[in-house]
Amino acid sequence: MELKIGEVADGSGVNLQTIRYYERKGLVPEPHRSSSGYRMYPNDTVRRIRFIKRAQELGFSLKEIKELLALQFHSEISSTEVRARVQAKLADVEEKLRALNAIKQALIHLACSCSGEGPVSQCPILKSLDSEEYD
Repeated sequence: MELKIGEVADGSGVNLQTIRYYERKGLVPEPHRSSSGYRMYPNDTVRRIRFIKRAQELGFSLKEIKELLALQFHSEISSTEVRARVQAKLADVEEKLRALNAIKQALIHLACSCSGEGPVSQCPILKSLDSEEYD
């Protein structure tokens, strides 16, 4: 059984534009058209789009997702390759967390430097952001 684009959208929880975008990016194969011009998708398209959305929620880029999807069809590749990609993504997330923590600490320092009183022209936060050196 094949599905129209609206059925794929409903089943996968995305809108029509998302499905068309995934087609343009090569994540979802372009469907054939019925004699009346409707896009007709294979049943597994809903599952494929759910895979894409879950991978996006985990921080994978569309390029990385396309690579993961391609790995599914290579029986000669072991799951070690997939695991390595997940570990690389984990390392990337850990680096981002370190960077965010550094930003958090800098913001805490800025917030503590200002009592919130006095004229804005004397605000230590604005002065710090405007200075040549960073504390």
